[in-house]
Amino acid sequence: MAEEEIDELVERARHGDTAACAALYDVYAPRVYRFFRFRVSSPETAEDLMQRVFLKMVETLPGYEPRGVPFGAWLFRVARNAWIDESRSHRATVSIDRLETQPADGGDPHDYAAASIDSALIRLAVAALPADQREVIACRFFAGLTPRETGLLMGRTEGSVRVLQHRALASLRRLMPGMGGALAVDMGVSRR
Repeated sequence: MAEEEIDELVERARHGDTAACAALYDVYAPRVYRFFRFRVSSPETAEDLMQRVFLKMVETLPGYEPRGVPFGAWLFRVARNAWIDESRSHRATVSIDRLETQPADGGDPHDYAAASIDSALIRLAVAALPADQREVIACRFFAGLTPRETGLLMGRTEGSVRVLQHRALASLRRLMPGMGGALAVDMGVSRR
């Protein structure tokens, strides 16, 4: 959805339009969920944190002022703060050992096992990156933020985010030589 369309939804939601709030939820909920799922060990915790973010959005939206920051960057700052609060209270980390044993959609168990192993390898490799590179990977590929939104969230320029992303992906390729160029495809790399 274009930034102008998001801005229009935000303005309507600020004035109590519940359909606009629901549309914002539909646009951002999957991305916010992935953002948390990358960081916490259980889907239930990720879901709970996501719900907290949208509750906070509804509570604070009437006083929201864009101030030149895209709404997505503001929302992910709320998400990041929720994750920080959660990690301080629980000291939770992502558990690589918690792999599901069967596919949720009833697909081929061998394909599912291979995908689970690849996912675990990616998580291990990402965990070995410096904190700023982990953050850029989480924002760009799991949350689907643009370089601009990521920069605003991380307090960096868009160019700095692109360089950091390039370095992170290069590090991941070195850490995961068997996956090589397929890594970008597996992570859903976007050139936005």
